[in-house]
Amino acid sequence: MSKTKLELTWIGKDKRPKLEPRILLEDPSLSYHAKQRVNECDQFDNKLIFGDNLLALKALEQEYAGKVKCVFIDPPYNTGSAFTHYDDGLEHSIWLSLIRDRLEIIRSLLSDDGSLWITIDDNEAHYLKVLCDEVFGRRNFIGNAIWEKADSPRMDAQFYSVRHDHLLTYAKEISCTQWNRLASEIASHYDKVDDLGRRYYLKPLRAMGGQGDSRTARPTLYYPLIAPDGSEVYPKRQDGTDGAWRWSKIKVENESERIDWISGKNGWSANYRIYGEENSTRPPETIWVHSEVGSNRTSKAEVKALFPDVIPFGTPKPEYLLQRIISIATNPGDLVLDSFAGSGTTGAVAHKMGRRWIMIELGEHCHTHIIPRLKKVIDGEDQGGISKAVNWQGGGGFRYYSLAPSLLEQDRWGNWVVNKNYNPTMLAEALCKLEGFTSAPSETQWWNHGYSSEHDFIYVTTQNLSTQQLQELSDEVGSDRSLLVCCTAFRGKADQFPNLTLKKIPKMVLSRCEWGHDDYSLNVANLPMAQPEPEPIVEKPKKVSLKQANTAQHDLFGKEP
Repeated sequence: MSKTKLELTWIGKDKRPKLEPRILLEDPSLSYHAKQRVNECDQFDNKLIFGDNLLALKALEQEYAGKVKCVFIDPPYNTGSAFTHYDDGLEHSIWLSLIRDRLEIIRSLLSDDGSLWITIDDNEAHYLKVLCDEVFGRRNFIGNAIWEKADSPRMDAQFYSVRHDHLLTYAKEISCTQWNRLASEIASHYDKVDDLGRRYYLKPLRAMGGQGDSRTARPTLYYPLIAPDGSEVYPKRQDGTDGAWRWSKIKVENESERIDWISGKNGWSANYRIYGEENSTRPPETIWVHSEVGSNRTSKAEVKALFPDVIPFGTPKPEYLLQRIISIATNPGDLVLDSFAGSGTTGAVAHKMGRRWIMIELGEHCHTHIIPRLKKVIDGEDQGGISKAVNWQGGGGFRYYSLAPSLLEQDRWGNWVVNKNYNPTMLAEALCKLEGFTSAPSETQWWNHGYSSEHDFIYVTTQNLSTQQLQELSDEVGSDRSLLVCCTAFRGKADQFPNLTLKKIPKMVLSRCEWGHDDYSLNVANLPMAQPEPEPIVEKPKKVSLKQANTAQHDLFGKEP
């Protein structure tokens, strides 16, 4: 009997890309670091990656699997809006497929105690929730917070004036996940300050309300207190009858410094001080108001203040929103990832908070917005956003990377060959990644380009190796080690040397990946179209109602009208 499960279905769901794990190429001219260390928490090895974010996530998987503490993504909302920096109007099916492919790699990158945070609007939020349930497991759903993204209504709205976005949150493994509580500010009604600078407010010492506020109900709490002028003051109810104090005589003697006397038209009244807790905390709540974490207007103003002459990014997120997420989900030194970097808010905030970060962005605003913004952060020139709240003075740095071109390309006869842009170092690193080895070229062993264990190594060469060369290589490797040899060709039998495994380039990897595929971006051209159904033979025309005409296609779940 086949097992069934609850799942979301869509056209092309079973189509999965065979991603090539590209290597990353640093461009030192675009990397940027502070001239000197500002403090001991400075982070210098952050990564800004320019390129398709699905390929970039795949490129990170080998090195960073299980190491990312917090992932924040703000993907295109699929609203049909004509954004300046994104083609955001996609059909539901391709949007779900492309988000699913990214979520699966993100899950592998997260540490067991890590969490994923996604901002999304009503257009796809509920489909995305079900999709995340499938990828992460429904038990790992933490919650859906509501962010008040607009600080005023839109008066031209036809129906709802939408003022919120969703913030879906998932754990990699909820049993391992622990969050930091938010600092709780002392409320405004703590309006008095004592000689030590502690804030407090006053409350009547006389018991008020309920059956315990009378002398009859609490006879031991009816006794005189000595007012500042030496007179005796008894607890009296508002109707003049005998009442009761909140405190016993012993508590009054032990905590007399907390009692304040106020002289009024009816004489002296005794009050006691209630102090605010200076370092109290509270759990995060599911309503995030703009007065606490900022709005779209706030975030646009932040970017505009940094670059008054640059066209502002369409949908930036405010720094205080990211500060709250990062403060809840991480601690200093933890790694934060944003694979839809946009204007670079995540990296800027993580940098100021002493977290390590990786950002990925394909759009040209990686160069027009993100890099200039990060330079200002590193130089301490960015004093907007959360800078003053965290006393940001600058420091740290980042490395800029792009994705290497596809390892294989077709020659003029249509044969797959190693890309001519690959030098020997790049080729060795690429094959290490494809074969699951850690790239670590040895300075003393010419044949050692990487390792998978203490005894297993890899050697990459474009040579045609002779039997004598293989014999010498086998002798040098020794019987207590094994070596994967990746070469253009070799002479002799593949199993001739027990400590060598011989494979030919590019045949060894030809069926592994979709070579030469550089664009997995959110582009409607990638839509996996369904095959058209044959038209039915109709003997004579029939009238079709408007409702029937509008429901002629299958819906998202494949149901027929």
